[in-house]
Amino acid sequence: MSPSARSTQGPAWIGIDLGTSGCRAVAIDDAGRELACARTCLAEPLSPAPGRHEQDPELWWQAVLDTLTQLGAALPDREPVSICVDATSATLLLTTPDGEPCGPALMYNDRRALSEAAAIDRAAPTESPACGPSASLAKLLHLIGRYPQGTPALALHQADWIIGRLTGHHGVSDWNNALKLGYDAEHLRWPDWVSALIPEGIRLPQVVAPGDPIGTLDATLANRLGWRSPVQVLAGTTDSTAAVIAAGARQPGDAVTCLGSTLVLKILSERPVTASAYGIYSHRFGDAWLVGGASNSGGAVLRRYFSDTEIVSLSLGIDPKRPSGLDYYPLIGPGERFPRNDPDLAPRLSPRPSEPRDFLHALLEGIARIEAEGYARLAELGAPPPRRIASIGGGAANPTWTAMRTRILGIPVMSAEHQDAAYGAALLALHRSLALDAV
Repeated sequence: MSPSARSTQGPAWIGIDLGTSGCRAVAIDDAGRELACARTCLAEPLSPAPGRHEQDPELWWQAVLDTLTQLGAALPDREPVSICVDATSATLLLTTPDGEPCGPALMYNDRRALSEAAAIDRAAPTESPACGPSASLAKLLHLIGRYPQGTPALALHQADWIIGRLTGHHGVSDWNNALKLGYDAEHLRWPDWVSALIPEGIRLPQVVAPGDPIGTLDATLANRLGWRSPVQVLAGTTDSTAAVIAAGARQPGDAVTCLGSTLVLKILSERPVTASAYGIYSHRFGDAWLVGGASNSGGAVLRRYFSDTEIVSLSLGIDPKRPSGLDYYPLIGPGERFPRNDPDLAPRLSPRPSEPRDFLHALLEGIARIEAEGYARLAELGAPPPRRIASIGGGAANPTWTAMRTRILGIPVMSAEHQDAAYGAALLALHRSLALDAV
């Protein structure tokens, strides 16, 4: 894709978002204005068997190089100051001590490490985010089991490895990516129970705060991009945390709702909140905590019955101030974890009105009520009640739904001006901190 740009002389800060479908980079100025963006597509991860998803890390690196080359061409009069990388949480690989991949990376949704997850369950605290076959720690134990015993290796996440390639400094992670590897973000250390699971020769990453300096951009790469001044590369974060930064969450009570295929709620809290029964855990966010939970409800239910075009056109005829009169709990199939922990909870989608507009009205309203119940659940567990909500994801562009959610939630709800994780990573590069005030 061709880069877009709006360049004048001066410095720039760059955010890189590495996702499953591609790499995107954004450059901003010191006021947070976007100067340029670029994107490179990635091939889909391989799925050699059900529950197995893997990818060659060299594909990530080539996508990053291609994207930075586009971005550099779009910024002829700008000198980048620093770069920050976000990537998918719990995508993990083993590398040699000098950063060479020992094989494919296991993607965020890989669930092959069932026996390893069972061993972690026996060792870990009940509320640990490192539990489960899709967590980084289970993947690491699975990879270790297929690696020559006693041979030195590094455990790195997707963002960690890219930062190592950019700088030549391998073996550093941030406390957001390291959370599902078992890192204790509250006490800033690797717990003894995690260390006890890791055999000799395998090195866990050194963990620093997101935005901490790691090193300078490799001089050869900087010259290739036409950047003369040293460019600092900072510790990264997860893609979901970067999206929250982009959405503008700054203070306890600021909340972000992602209206994608599923319904994801996040809120800034003064203290961590963890409840494994509901899938709730907390990322350290500077001096605060980002508490999150995800419902199985969301846009996937809407798309089962309506196309995107139909949702837009039918929404125009819905009065968001008027209740539908129906009490729906929209789900694709049985089972819910948050805000209700009930694996047998059945979808409630009846009675169904004859008018498609009225059916959509009830679906949108039902998801909004789940959102309200979700924030109430987080508050019940110790998070603050939301004082305002920024919306991201496809549903954030629906003004009828926004007005309906404002009525049901009883607080200001708005569509976030920025929803791009790469933009959030660029803001992190600009401020060098996830704290409430820039450091």
